[in-house]
Amino acid sequence: MPLYIGVMSGTSLDGLDFALIEQGQGTTLLETHYEPMPARLKQDLLDLCTSASDELARSALAEQAWAELASVGVHKLLDKTQLSSSTIRAIGSHGQTVRHEPQRGFSIQVGHPSLLAELTSISVVTDFRRRDIAAGGQGAPLVPAFHEAMFSDAKRIRAVLNIGGFSNVSLLRSGMSTRGFDCGPGNVLLDAWVHRHQGQPYDRDGNWAISGKVNHQLLTLLLNDDFFSTHGPKSTGRELFNLSWLDAHLASFPDLAPEDVQATLLELTARSISEALVKSQPDTEEVLVCGGGAHNTALMQRLRALLPACELASTANYGIEPDWLEAMAFAWLAHCCIEGIAANRPSVTGARGFRVLGAIYPA
Repeated sequence: MPLYIGVMSGTSLDGLDFALIEQGQGTTLLETHYEPMPARLKQDLLDLCTSASDELARSALAEQAWAELASVGVHKLLDKTQLSSSTIRAIGSHGQTVRHEPQRGFSIQVGHPSLLAELTSISVVTDFRRRDIAAGGQGAPLVPAFHEAMFSDAKRIRAVLNIGGFSNVSLLRSGMSTRGFDCGPGNVLLDAWVHRHQGQPYDRDGNWAISGKVNHQLLTLLLNDDFFSTHGPKSTGRELFNLSWLDAHLASFPDLAPEDVQATLLELTARSISEALVKSQPDTEEVLVCGGGAHNTALMQRLRALLPACELASTANYGIEPDWLEAMAFAWLAHCCIEGIAANRPSVTGARGFRVLGAIYPA
C-alpha cells in the first residue's frame, strides 16, 4: 500500500509537523516528527502577513528557507523509519499561509515545492486551496473531507474541532453533506498577547488566562465583529484577527490588566466556538478536539462548561494524537490529488462543485 508524508505548518508558526501514513482501504498513521521553526524564519514569515517593502524578494527567500527546513524534517522522519525516499509516493505540503483573502479571490502559501522535491527526491503535492477558490469557494477549511473519512459515524452526530492558530469545525451527520467553517481565533491572539507581555510562545494550560478576570464589556465588543455574525461558508486569518485588531478595541480600556485581557481572549475563543457550534448543529452529541488548543486545560474546561450537552474528547481517544491530525490530512490530500479524487466539499467552502485539489511537482 502506498506511503505518503504530510507536512503542516500552521498559523501559530511554532514549527512543522510531519506525518507518515499508509493509505489503503483506510488511513493508518505510521510515524511522526516535529521540526521547530527557527526564530528568524518565523519572523520573516510573520512579516509577509502584512505589506512592506521588497515583498517579492523576501517571500522568495522565506519560502526557500521553509523548503530547506521541511526537507530536514522529511529526512529525519525517513531516518526514524529506516525508509528510503523511493518508498514514499508523495509529500503533501501545505506550505505556510501568508495571505488568505478568498473574498478577493486569492490565498497565498509559500513553500517552494520544486526545491522540496529536489532536496528529498520525492514528488510533492501542494497548492491545495487555489482550485477551490477558482471554483468560487473559500479554499478553506480543507480538513473536513479528511475528518469525514476518519471520524464519520452512522450512529452519532459529531463535530471535529481543530484549534490551531484559528479554530475550525467539521460537522459530521449521517446521510447529510459534511459542513464546516472557521469559527474565529483559536490560539493566535492568546499566543501573541502572552508573547508581548511575558515573552512566552504560548500560555501553557491557560494558566496566565485563569489568573485574570474576563472583562465582559471587552468580550462583547470583540464578539460584535461582523465575522462572528456571518454564516458559513467562511474562513479567516491574520488579515482580520491580529494584535492591531485587538489594540484598536483595547483603546477603550486603557487600564485593563494584561492578565484580564488574556482571560478575555480565552473566553473569546471558547465563546466563538461554542456559539458557532450551537447555531450550526445544536444536536451535536460528541465533539472531537484536535490541534494545539486541545492541550489548553483552561480552554477545554470552558468549552465543556459552554457545551454541557456534548461529550468533548481528544482525538487521542480515537487513536490519533491531536497534534498530528492536520499533517495526516495533507498526506491524505496528496493521495487524493494523485488518484484524481475530489477532496473539497462544496457544502464547506461554497465552491461550485467538487474539485481535485493540488498541483504535483514530480521528484
